[in-house]
Amino acid sequence: MNPPNFRTLDLNLLRVFDEVMAERSLTRAARNLSLTQPAVSNALRRLRETLGDALVQRSGQAMAPTPRARAIWPAVREALQLLEESLIPSEFVPGQATSAFVLAMADATAAELMPGLIEILEHEAPGVTMRVVPLTTRDPRRLLDDEACDLAAGYFPSMLADLTTHTQLGEPMPFFHQRLYDGEYVCVMRKGHPLAKGPFTLNRFCAARHMLVSFSGRPHGFIDESLAVLGRKRQVVLTVNQFFTAGRVVANSNLLTVLPRHFVRVTGIAEQLVLRPLPFAVSPVHVDAVWHRRSQQSSAHMWLRQAVVRAADKAFAP
Repeated sequence: MNPPNFRTLDLNLLRVFDEVMAERSLTRAARNLSLTQPAVSNALRRLRETLGDALVQRSGQAMAPTPRARAIWPAVREALQLLEESLIPSEFVPGQATSAFVLAMADATAAELMPGLIEILEHEAPGVTMRVVPLTTRDPRRLLDDEACDLAAGYFPSMLADLTTHTQLGEPMPFFHQRLYDGEYVCVMRKGHPLAKGPFTLNRFCAARHMLVSFSGRPHGFIDESLAVLGRKRQVVLTVNQFFTAGRVVANSNLLTVLPRHFVRVTGIAEQLVLRPLPFAVSPVHVDAVWHRRSQQSSAHMWLRQAVVRAADKAFAP
């Protein structure tokens, strides 16, 4: 079969395909598009003939996509959204907006940013709502690809390095990012801990019992990777997925943990904790906002990004 000729492709067929994929129902897709069900079926037939693939097949009461349909749908949806935003730009008016945004971030990041964001909402956009979902990965690209969130904020060193490589190779940038603030990780323990005073050496650090904060639940993190480079390891006896939990545990035990320095001041229990510099070198912490390129030109998303930056600036104002 000859490859499809894009110049003769009716782009309206892609709009129908996108709606069927989103709804998994010819009836609901027809209703959303203000078309009859036979018209939707005919559009799918024409697209099937053009692409040489069934695209969707009935599975019980729903329409199940073929592997080819699943593969091309993200690109089709993104292209349609970019085209719509370019041709029919909608101006976001904060005071009149009723938008809902989903942000993915760890509890430590939320503790820094959300007070400022709520203040901005109350004064500028009272009709806008935000939902914060847990960040369970150091690479939020899948979350953004799947539209599970509008923006992710966190420490993403490997992902940003990968994006930089793609940019240097001249490849299109599928994601954008902006630095929000910098920080450092420190070792945290309770007041009165045996290691709270005296020399804090690498040997004493490795010999202690540790708690690891791991968003994904993996029993090792970047601290363990830094130790491995030195040929050393620590004893992790507890793994949790929240910084706040870690702070409460170390305040009431002899475990050590590693937390962002800036986070300790917002725990509410800073007076119960002792901070000591790590006895080995680790990379500085850069907290970035990351979003998908399909949101780049959206005026609503532009406002969101500016609000996040303003909240970060306020949180870290001297």
